[in-house]
Amino acid sequence: QVQLVESGGGLVQPGGSLTLSCAASGSLFSTYTMGWFRQAPGKQRELVATITSGGTTTYAESVKGRFTISRDNARNTVYLRMNSLKPEDTAVYYCGARRTGLHSWEYWGQGTQVTVSS
Repeated sequence: QVQLVESGGGLVQPGGSLTLSCAASGSLFSTYTMGWFRQAPGKQRELVATITSGGTTTYAESVKGRFTISRDNARNTVYLRMNSLKPEDTAVYYCGARRTGLHSWEYWGQGTQVTVSS
């Protein structure tokens, strides 16, 4: 079982930056693919970025060039650095984890709210 705890959300002005963190329990963190998702009010949850155990990253088109996902296996933590934030980035951001080779996301955090507004 893996527990995920997100932090770092808050209120930021358009054009500003935030860094989200997701701390994971367990000794197998380095073997998991990690992902950040978001869900805006009235919308479906969408995949924002992923990072494999080997460090390969993917991004949604809407955040490419603005967001950066990274991981620190020594700290069992994955990060999402968000720059040039826009009002449409407002959402609850969730961290997810899945074992390498699986397609379904197995574990989820409780989410952290990000609000981009002036």
